[in-house]
Amino acid sequence: MKKYKIINNSLGWFCFIIAAVTYLLTLEPTASFWDCPEFISQGFKLEVGHPPGNPIWMLTARFFVNFAGGDPANVAIAVNAMSALLSAGTILLLFWTITHLVKRLIVKDDATTVSLTQMLVIFGSGLVGSLAYTWSDTFWFSATEGEVYAFSSFCTALVFWLILKWENRADNPLSDRYLILIAYVIGISIAVHLLNLLCIPAIVLVVYYRKFKNTSAKGSLIALGVSCVIVGLILYGLVPGFIEVSQYFELFAVNTLGMSYNSGVLAYAIVTLAVLVWTIYEIYRQKSSRNIKLGVIMSLVVSGIAFIGDNTMIPVLVLAGAIIYFFWFCKKLPVRILNIAVTSILVIFIGYSSYALLLIRSNANTPMNQNAPDNVFALASYLNREQYGDRPLFYGQTYNSGVLYEADPSTGAVKACQTHGSKMYNKVIKTSADEPDRYVMTGQKVDYEMIPELNMIFPRMYSTNGSHVAAYKSWVGMNSTNTKFVDATIYVDENGQSLYKEKRERPTFGQNFQFFLTYQLNHMYWRYFMWNFAGRQNDIQGNGEVNHGNWISGIPFIDNARLGDQSLLPDDLGEGNKGHNVFYLLPLLLGIIGLLWQAFVSKRGIEQFWVIFFLFFMTGIAIVLYLNQTPGQPRERDYAFAGSFYAYAIWIGFGVAALYNILKDFIAKKAPESKVAATVACVLGIAVPLQMVSQTWDDHDRSGRYAARDFGMNYLSSLDPNAIIFTNGDNDTFPLWYAQEVEGYRTDVRVVNLSYLTTDWYANQLRYPYYDAPAVDIQATPADYGHDRRQFNYFLTPDTTAVPVSASLRALYSDDAEKNKHGVPEMKYPNMYIPVDPQAAIESGRVAPELAEAIQEYIKINLSEDGKCSSEGGIALNKTLVLDMLSSSVANGWNRPIYFAMTVPDDYYMSLTPYMSCTGLAYEVTPLLEGDEYSAAVNTDKMYDNVMNKFRWGGLDKVESPADIYLDETVRRMVTTHRSALLDLATALYNEGVRAEAVAEEYGDTTAVEVKDLKEFAGQRYQMALNVMDTMMENLPVEACPYSIQIGANIADLYLRLSLPLGDDTLREKAIEILDSEIRRYAQYMIYFQSLKPYEFATLQRNDRYIQSAYFTTLLQMYSNADADVEALMEELSVQGVNFHKILEQLKN
Repeated sequence: MKKYKIINNSLGWFCFIIAAVTYLLTLEPTASFWDCPEFISQGFKLEVGHPPGNPIWMLTARFFVNFAGGDPANVAIAVNAMSALLSAGTILLLFWTITHLVKRLIVKDDATTVSLTQMLVIFGSGLVGSLAYTWSDTFWFSATEGEVYAFSSFCTALVFWLILKWENRADNPLSDRYLILIAYVIGISIAVHLLNLLCIPAIVLVVYYRKFKNTSAKGSLIALGVSCVIVGLILYGLVPGFIEVSQYFELFAVNTLGMSYNSGVLAYAIVTLAVLVWTIYEIYRQKSSRNIKLGVIMSLVVSGIAFIGDNTMIPVLVLAGAIIYFFWFCKKLPVRILNIAVTSILVIFIGYSSYALLLIRSNANTPMNQNAPDNVFALASYLNREQYGDRPLFYGQTYNSGVLYEADPSTGAVKACQTHGSKMYNKVIKTSADEPDRYVMTGQKVDYEMIPELNMIFPRMYSTNGSHVAAYKSWVGMNSTNTKFVDATIYVDENGQSLYKEKRERPTFGQNFQFFLTYQLNHMYWRYFMWNFAGRQNDIQGNGEVNHGNWISGIPFIDNARLGDQSLLPDDLGEGNKGHNVFYLLPLLLGIIGLLWQAFVSKRGIEQFWVIFFLFFMTGIAIVLYLNQTPGQPRERDYAFAGSFYAYAIWIGFGVAALYNILKDFIAKKAPESKVAATVACVLGIAVPLQMVSQTWDDHDRSGRYAARDFGMNYLSSLDPNAIIFTNGDNDTFPLWYAQEVEGYRTDVRVVNLSYLTTDWYANQLRYPYYDAPAVDIQATPADYGHDRRQFNYFLTPDTTAVPVSASLRALYSDDAEKNKHGVPEMKYPNMYIPVDPQAAIESGRVAPELAEAIQEYIKINLSEDGKCSSEGGIALNKTLVLDMLSSSVANGWNRPIYFAMTVPDDYYMSLTPYMSCTGLAYEVTPLLEGDEYSAAVNTDKMYDNVMNKFRWGGLDKVESPADIYLDETVRRMVTTHRSALLDLATALYNEGVRAEAVAEEYGDTTAVEVKDLKEFAGQRYQMALNVMDTMMENLPVEACPYSIQIGANIADLYLRLSLPLGDDTLREKAIEILDSEIRRYAQYMIYFQSLKPYEFATLQRNDRYIQSAYFTTLLQMYSNADADVEALMEELSVQGVNFHKILEQLKN
């Protein structure tokens, strides 16, 4: 056995090295898009990220930052390397897990040696399973970026490996230490991600099968029931319970004893540690059963495990039951179980106590301080992810539901039917620094009663968002013929009797369940599963279309029946797309063979099967059930199911053992072992992960890609000093924060996220200076928006008189604004203006001196005419504060230039579009009326300087062939944003040249000097436009990222137009070359679209339909207008398969 252990350990570390080398070679060298820039910033400076936080991840990342060598540019790669090494550690543990499980099935328990054949099978299984997971799509993606999922996967692997270590030593007197260690890992993993809790059912099954001799299906079900109770006690007892009990301590310490904030939390931590340690001490002494019982009861109280839900009777009943059981009915204490339970609570508390880091750092007012959890009440809201809302799971509303109202027919008064839950406390809003610390009750949690007839068991179609409702109906094929209506109660009297009903649409349970099967389970889980073990069509996010993001096998008769002829798929959607991976179902089939062999090889095998199955189920399908996802997710969510794919990789490893047993029956039927069969099984098995890596390397190699960092810096480079920029989403906010927080770039800019600006905590943070950016001046005070005041301000009886913004806001912030019959804040004056001081605008640099005469006297903002505000009947807090900042800046001599990121939806513009001018990736608000209500102007000189002298290109400028760099869909979208901005600049420069020439023509020969100047100016503008175009073509090359729809046509069109005034025919040739390339590219689309069956074509997105209906013919028309031989090209494309007769028929129709 010693030899076996040495080889087992050595091969495990060999797998670690392979994985580590793989991930380090393909590592992203800086931050990537989505949450990664935020996480890296957290780790670098221990700042507070989005809920529910990850303090253990932060501390570990901070340790790795020490290896950045003091260079901020290396911080990201250090944190990303942490993910790579933790992922390699996961592979190490997976190898040892597989070899442990296989060994227990093929080597007898009393064996003293392991034969060579057995070792071949065991280690071959471990290598194949672990390497298949190493090179799988989802796990590799998370291994190369600074996110929590690599750490979470490591914790999952560690916990599962530890229970197998316990299984080997279960009869040892000290074996309980493994269970305690598992509890500790679970405790710290909660401070990384809650996914680790889902391992508990598998753990409990291992314990049951190991400790009970006569196991049965009934016993297995009971064990699973126990595991669900444990998960529930941790998730709904311990995790919130620690916080809830600490809140009682905090309220008593601050409000009763007059102590400072968080004193009660510190006292609670000390008391809890003391109680738990004393209880464990008494259990070890076993001198006093009364002390043990008392300690256990006290442990239940301080741990909060009994405080489940908002009903105060639950902890009372639980504690009363515990007291009665221990002091009246319990004759013999289960000391060992109590010791494990209390010690586990202690170590979970120690791990969970890492959340104190968030309290500490939040009180330090770090620049990134999301939700500001600086006290235990705010921390509870933060941990519960209350800002994201909740969703029904077992029973609740459907998409056409609404709140039930109670009406009084005699008075006409109406109020929502609701029940009140626990009280909510917040810090008092102090009016002076001398005020003592105190918490005030700001309300109670409210649970609204929904229209009962529209509720449903297992509600999957619940969102009332219009786009979600349309998607629900699309996914299940709802139409006028199969839509059901019910009589829905809208109003009830005080006794709950119906007063008024109306017909409302309600999905049937069959349609609801169909959505669960087709979208939530199939599209959002099985599709991801098949990506990893069958193959992937491309890396474009799919929403049910036949040409985006589906799983494929590489076997034509399987793929073509589902998705149309895949050999006709356009190159950039098929083999030319690096995300196109084909595994020919080999990993899937090997895993199926493995799980079947495991399940039927022996009684121990079926026990192992159920352990792995519930690990697979809980980390996969159970998550699907819990998430209850709405359609149209902003990104693919496969990373959430990595644990499930880990479990399947174990079965892939078992596939080698299964192949060995199959081959042995053919090669050596009577022999107990066959080295030949073992060798062949290993060779066949290892071919599977090798096939996988041959496909997945190119679309997981992020080396050389700096797009998120550089593009984030480009936003900041578009701004003047001391600016404020409004952003909206993850990808136009987090990269900017990363550039500032980590690399110290443009720290004079204040980045204001409009999604967060709806909260009082974020508005408060604007009042603090950070780095080189001073505090933001606003008229509102914390009392005006604190405790969720003025979240939405209504146009109840608007006065149409135009008033200054400052006056309108003054009226809104006054107490009188809420003195109406509804008791809601009212914006009385939505028709506003901001007075402009022309001299201040010029001196501040907002307007060039030569444009002084164009400065407007007022910036007019009439919210009554703004489409979004008028349709909503009011204005949200974030827009209110935007107006406040803009008005304050203008009043202070334009001391803070105001910008909107160009990726912010125009719903936020509030009729300011005519006053906006593009300066790069941002629109500056100026007192010039140069744009119109639909599009902003372009500040050509300022934007030209920013683009040509300050912009960075994310590594794309070094690309010479598509193989040089991999750009995923998110990066490609950002490339399109850049191209669009540069095209706007080049077009604006060209138009300025055209206008100058037109004016020169009007002058004629009467003013020769002016005409000459105008023509020189025009020539200069044309050359500048050409410079911009060439810069775009060079630094954002088509080899790195194909043009999106319209971009290619617009580029060609501008080159054609520039060729005339510049007298350069090579520009026309370049335009023709671009058009020729685009036509040939989209001809592939046309051939594929024309091959689709009607129901397949019906799944296509609007953009694809536009290609088919208009864009392709537009390109051909442009090609013809450029004096190119369009007929010859069409004839060539006809030979390739484009049916132009069908195109003409569609155009006629």
